[in-house]
Amino acid sequence: MNKKIFKAYDIRGIYPTEIDEDVTYKIGQAIVTELKAKILAVGRDARKSGPSLHKSLIEGIVDAGCDVIDLDMITTPMLYFSSHHLDVDGAVSVTASHNPGEYNGIKICRKNAQPVGSTSGLDNIRDAVLSDNFNKIPTKGTVSKQDIKPSYYKYFSRFANFDDKKFKIVVDCANTMGILELPFFTKYFADNFEVIKLYCDLNNAYNAHEANPLNTDTLKEIQQKVVQTNADLGLAYDGDADRIGFIDETGTIIPMDLVTGLISKVLLETNHGATILYDLRSSRAVKEVIEESGGTAHECRVGHAFIKQQMTEENALFAGELSGHYYFQANKNGEVSSLAAFILLNLMTKTNNKISELVKDLRRYYHSGEINSEVKDKDAIITKLKEKYSDGTLTELDGIKIDYPQWWFNVRASNTEPVLRLNCEAKTKKMMEQKRDELLKIIRE
Repeated sequence: MNKKIFKAYDIRGIYPTEIDEDVTYKIGQAIVTELKAKILAVGRDARKSGPSLHKSLIEGIVDAGCDVIDLDMITTPMLYFSSHHLDVDGAVSVTASHNPGEYNGIKICRKNAQPVGSTSGLDNIRDAVLSDNFNKIPTKGTVSKQDIKPSYYKYFSRFANFDDKKFKIVVDCANTMGILELPFFTKYFADNFEVIKLYCDLNNAYNAHEANPLNTDTLKEIQQKVVQTNADLGLAYDGDADRIGFIDETGTIIPMDLVTGLISKVLLETNHGATILYDLRSSRAVKEVIEESGGTAHECRVGHAFIKQQMTEENALFAGELSGHYYFQANKNGEVSSLAAFILLNLMTKTNNKISELVKDLRRYYHSGEINSEVKDKDAIITKLKEKYSDGTLTELDGIKIDYPQWWFNVRASNTEPVLRLNCEAKTKKMMEQKRDELLKIIRE
C-alpha cells in the first residue's frame, strides 16, 4: 500500500496502482476498530472502480463483525445526513471527490457527521492497515440495503421557500454526483424551476471537465450558458457535491466567500446573535456583513475537520469556506451544497432582486484569490514575511495573517507539498495588485 493515499481529511489515490480492493478491504476492518462500530452506513460515487471497491470495503467491515447499511450511490452531503438520520456509529463513502475518474478513495465520519481526519483517527486507520494485524472475528456482520435519498430530499426541502416564483437555472454537474441533487429542482420543486442541464449524465460518469468549481476555467461553459439562456442563476457542483459554485445572471462568477456573507445575512434574520464562522482567507466584507446583520463572526482555520470542530465548540449556526464548502448546523455541521442554493433562491424570492444586485453590497474590496507558489524553504519565507511586515497585526491561526487598515494577507503552508498559498485583499484594485506582486516577489525569489 502507498501510505500517501492517506491525506489530511480523507483517503485518495489512483486505482488500482495506489488503492485497490485488498487495501480497501483492510481499511474497512481498520475503520470498525477505530470507530468501535457495531453498524455503519456505506455508500459510493459513480466511478468505474466504485462497485468493486465498495464491495471489498463492505466485506472488510462485515468480516470485522460490524453490520452495514448499504446506501449504494450517494453524495457526500447524503453521507453526513445518513450519519445522524440513521441509527449508526458512522458513515463511509467510496469517493475521490473532484479528482479525475482514474482516482478513488474513502471518506469517513463518525456518528453525527463528526469528521475522521489525520488527527482524529485517520492516522490510526493508516497504521492499522500498514501493520496488517487484524483479529479474526467469529461472527460476521450483516448487510442490509436502504435508499437514503427520499429522506434526504424531504428533510432539506423544508428549508426552501420559493412561493410561486419561477426560476430558470443552469446546473453543471460535470457528469458527477451533483446529479443526485437535481431532484430538488426537477421533482420536489418542479413547478418553480426550468432546469437547463450541463453534463448531467451518470452513464458517462467522470467523462467531462474537472468537477471543481474553485477552478474558474471549469466554469466558462456554464457562464456562457447562463447568459445565452437568460437564466437567473448558475449552479456548479463539485465531484461529490459537497461544494458548489454560483454564477449570477450576467455570467459573472460569485466569489464563494461572498456567498458565505449572503447566506449569513439570511440566516441571521431568524437567528439573531448566532455565531457564524468564516475561513480566514475570506473577504473582510463577510465579517462586516455578519456583524451588520446582528451575528457574531469568528474566523476559523481552513479545512472541514477544523471547521466542524470549531462549530461544535462554539455552537455555530453556519460556516463558509472560500473553496465553496458551506456547513450547516441543520446537517450536524456537515456540508449541504443544495441548501446553500436554496437560501440564495429564498432571498431572491423574498426581495424580488436579481442575484447580482444582492451580491453587489458585498463587493467592497479586491481579493487576489488563492495563489500557490512552489518553494524550497517554507519556514524561512514565512519568517521573512513576519519580519518585513512586523508593523501589521499578526495572527497565526492558520499560517500567518497580517492585517493593515487598508489591506491584509494570509500565507499558509501546504501539508503535503513544498507549496505556500497566498491570499491578499485591499481596499482598491491598484493596492491589491501592488501588494500581491510585492508578496509574490518575496515568496518566489
